[in-house]
Amino acid sequence: MKVTGVLPPLFLPLCRRLWPGRLAGLSMTLLRATALEAAILAGHLLLYPTGLIQERRSGALPDGDGTARLPVRPAPPVVLLHGFIDNRSVFVLLRRTLAQHGRQRVESLNYSPLTCDIRTAAELLGRHIEEICERTGSARVDIVGHSLGGLIARYYVQCLGGDLRVRTLVTLGTPHSGTRVAPLADAHPIVRQMRPGSAVIEELARPAPGCRTRFVSFWSDLDSLMDPLETACLEHPDLEAQNVRVTGIGHLALPVHPAVAAGIREALEVPHPGDRAANGLTVA
Repeated sequence: MKVTGVLPPLFLPLCRRLWPGRLAGLSMTLLRATALEAAILAGHLLLYPTGLIQERRSGALPDGDGTARLPVRPAPPVVLLHGFIDNRSVFVLLRRTLAQHGRQRVESLNYSPLTCDIRTAAELLGRHIEEICERTGSARVDIVGHSLGGLIARYYVQCLGGDLRVRTLVTLGTPHSGTRVAPLADAHPIVRQMRPGSAVIEELARPAPGCRTRFVSFWSDLDSLMDPLETACLEHPDLEAQNVRVTGIGHLALPVHPAVAAGIREALEVPHPGDRAANGLTVA
């Protein structure tokens, strides 16, 4: 994925003059990705208050807002689940593009920033999914989870019987094998659960025969929150998992970048969850 037009052409030489030892070896790709992450963070901070309250639920399809849309196709509801210390506002652009391409039942769920246990959050997600299925009349849903949200959704699917309800689970920058980044953050219990070798990570590594959910994991080669980077890939012998490599963007850009959104739409449009696709694809 190539991001252009983020930095002015004279920025890199200026940085090299100011910090020659630190930045001389950095590539323009990394600098562009860093600038993009900063811009996305600034925009997200402005939108963050708008996502603090749970959105209103409705069983009916939303009315048109004047935005051009493709014809609506029969499809399960899409549930969007945010990451650590975040809320549903991170999905403003993604849910808009999903609606524009015919996915009319899109819902964003908030879990409390005080959540301290992935298992508890997964149980709460399960109750939300049951309510959505009852309200919409759909037997199954698709889920898109960013970062921690993907891990919560995977625990629900794999350990709490959620594969009965979840057709496809798309994860964005999710530490499937645990991440070692930011060791000082271990004061928070849920961060400790995201470490390699934690009880939760070990539970997810256990056999899961017969799991009916299809997994698609987007991972970025510039994701600063994944250590190692490949922890965002899902490797499990019992799971139907496709790993999609994203190049040139960071962790915060995964839920908002147009190329990733196109990849998510493609993943959700696979008609038969049992159909296997080749691993190792690249979004570019």
